[in-house]
Amino acid sequence: MDFTEAQLHRYARHIILPEVGGEGQAKLIAAKVLVVGAGGLGSPLLMYLAAAGVGTLGVVDDDRVELSNLQRQIIHATSRVGAPKAESAKATLHEINPEVRVVAHAERMTADNALALIEPYDVVADGSDNFATRYLVNDACYFAKTPLVSAALLRFDGQISTFKAYQGGDNPCYRCLFREAPPAGQIPSCAEAGILGALAGALGSMQATEVIKEILGIGDSLSGWLVMYDALATRFHKVKVKPDPACPLCGAHPTITELAIDRAGGDACRA
Repeated sequence: MDFTEAQLHRYARHIILPEVGGEGQAKLIAAKVLVVGAGGLGSPLLMYLAAAGVGTLGVVDDDRVELSNLQRQIIHATSRVGAPKAESAKATLHEINPEVRVVAHAERMTADNALALIEPYDVVADGSDNFATRYLVNDACYFAKTPLVSAALLRFDGQISTFKAYQGGDNPCYRCLFREAPPAGQIPSCAEAGILGALAGALGSMQATEVIKEILGIGDSLSGWLVMYDALATRFHKVKVKPDPACPLCGAHPTITELAIDRAGGDACRA
């Protein structure tokens, strides 16, 4: 594609990277990414994707901005307390990069709408705050054959992986790692356990990096790997994760053949 003078200046530090170049930047501009959750993870994730020039960003979030969000959800401002998060995120992203088309889905992802929401996008990034949505997004991306970059965090710990089980081979899905949600009450909420705000920034930025890698087809995909970050110890662990032949979604004899929200376990960390 032919870049405008403004685009050449805006994306100059990308274009000079041999792994990106003009061709890669054109791929980013043509790409469509859906982000589930405009909270602690979604905030830096969306902001970096907009800054990178990802052409279309979808934001799924049915919540409204609260004062307690602002310690970590940096896409929102004090002046927007009470505003829908999807619309607040859209306003911030427009200020960062007005060339990016932002589609605000001010609704909760459900079994009824998940596939319709995901279908127009090339990559999905999950920054949701509860197990029910995480399993739903995983299952929907598997059925839609769409790469999923998923992250989660609590207190001082975070984890991230990419899921492309629909490709077969050594690519697991989220259920291969965590077959079922933990029992209700076993995992405390952020309101109960707390969360370091900057940790959300670290993991959300890592998500943005992995999304960009998937779009460009560069580097090593995190599919088949789980990265865990202990912020207090400044320690990363990267472990190999293999597909589970008995997985109810992507295993040899699947029992999950349609979408349904699994509410077991209730809310996880409300990032």
